[in-house]
Amino acid sequence: MKKYILDFRVSENVQLHDNYALLKLTPADGCPLPEMLPGQFVEVRVDRSPSTFLRRPISINFVDYPHNELWLLIRKAGEGTRTLCGLQAGEILNLVLPLGNTFTLPESAQERILLVGGGVGIAPMLYWGKYLKGKGYTPRFLLGFRSDKDLLQYDQFRQFGEVYVSTEDGSLGEKGFVTQHSILNEPFDRLYVCGPKPMMVAVARYARERQLFCEVSLENTMACGVGACLCCVEDTVEGHVCVCKEGPIFNIEKLKWQI
Repeated sequence: MKKYILDFRVSENVQLHDNYALLKLTPADGCPLPEMLPGQFVEVRVDRSPSTFLRRPISINFVDYPHNELWLLIRKAGEGTRTLCGLQAGEILNLVLPLGNTFTLPESAQERILLVGGGVGIAPMLYWGKYLKGKGYTPRFLLGFRSDKDLLQYDQFRQFGEVYVSTEDGSLGEKGFVTQHSILNEPFDRLYVCGPKPMMVAVARYARERQLFCEVSLENTMACGVGACLCCVEDTVEGHVCVCKEGPIFNIEKLKWQI
């Protein structure tokens, strides 16, 4: 898939939470958005942040082709992402996109599909859910947060399937981690997961024990996005690979996680 280096204009900055912002972007030159697939990501150049030398990898949260809008859900994790969260409407953001691979489509619309996201790891699941729904599949979502105050994009997810929530403090949904949610007592054929590594390892263990198809979206540190800097190397059964180029989506059977 062809890669682009493009300027985008911030059409809206929605402050979803003290620690999260949703940037809605449109191509600065007014051209149509390029093709982007669920699970792919962008590398963002952070201007006006003197200590941020490298671009920041951000998951594609949603692509709204009718409105020519790309959404990026950003968590404040350091100076670079804090700068991004503070952008104002009208400001310009330079992106490299689309990068990485995509999720694997189920073989049949009858397959039972669960998309699992934790924290900012819910970001790629919204576009993936919309994509699946558009292809005739019936996704369901399991979203995990620390508390009800951290809930993100609930109404957007509900447009594409049933949504189940777990919070660590029990303030919303079921109390506990996503791996403790009762929805996992139901049979599923495929799991797709993104979130903190301990969460992904736990869900992968659940899937492996039941011999379920499971793909995870890794969030290794990525500087270049094209496999040049080797910051994001992951050990797999096929050797060391760059997550930015060979991933970020991997079938759990290819990963040498201790599960």
